[in-house]
Amino acid sequence: MTSTSPHFHELLQSAAGQPEPQRLLFVFAGAGLPEDATPAQRARFEAGEGGTLEPLACVDKRPDELTDFEALAAEARQACPPWHVVFIAALGGQAGAGPTDGQVDDALRGMVENLRVGRMQGYSALDPAGEPVAFE
Repeated sequence: MTSTSPHFHELLQSAAGQPEPQRLLFVFAGAGLPEDATPAQRARFEAGEGGTLEPLACVDKRPDELTDFEALAAEARQACPPWHVVFIAALGGQAGAGPTDGQVDDALRGMVENLRVGRMQGYSALDPAGEPVAFE
């Protein structure tokens, strides 16, 4: 089954339409509970709420390397443990050149660190079906 996530499609279109070449940054995260979780926290987690997110894998792609969300999700399923949400950001180049590998690596490290400390603002977040995820 091919995913036709309109949210992902809009993201690809937006990145492709930028004046400078873009790299899309993806951090796949899994949901879990800390070892010291309380019984109430465990109950909420089992009901599908709460918990923590742990970055599992990250990758960057040029917009022209992506066709649809299902292809990205399938690649992620092969490369990392089961994930619950993918965080997405874009990194623009300068003077007609795309971002360097060093800039991409630094940006991905920054995303991972932000997610580890709970800073999720500024990132798009999609579930494995390509639907937006909102964090309160």
